[in-house]
Amino acid sequence: MSGVTDPLADMLTRIRNAAAGRQGMLMLPASSLRLAVAQILKAEGFVRDVELVPNKPTKSLKITLRYDEQKAAAFRGLERVSSPGCRIYVGKGEIPRVKGGLGMTIISTPQGIMTGREARAKGVGGEILCKVW
Repeated sequence: MSGVTDPLADMLTRIRNAAAGRQGMLMLPASSLRLAVAQILKAEGFVRDVELVPNKPTKSLKITLRYDEQKAAAFRGLERVSSPGCRIYVGKGEIPRVKGGLGMTIISTPQGIMTGREARAKGVGGEILCKVW
């Protein structure tokens, strides 16, 4: 990942580009942050599958995208909120709702990376990583 200053923004852009090109899947360098976010996207139904591929010398992440009958991606938008140059933190009562509850936020909390809904239920705040709708 040489030259990539924001690995999560790079991952979201690769997913957006693959979906725009109607790709079935994409491969990208793996990290614990990318894996956690991809697993949340899978659990929430935005991607079909996430697999950690043990390539040499580094591990890769294989993400299989999900499309509907009209061949439109399962998500309409992926947006990075916090960035390395401007971190955005929220308290437990300030977690934003995306598109009136139709989307979700992914938050990095002291208890791990989770959706905004889970963070509200657990009563924790943290850094808003991205929004998905």
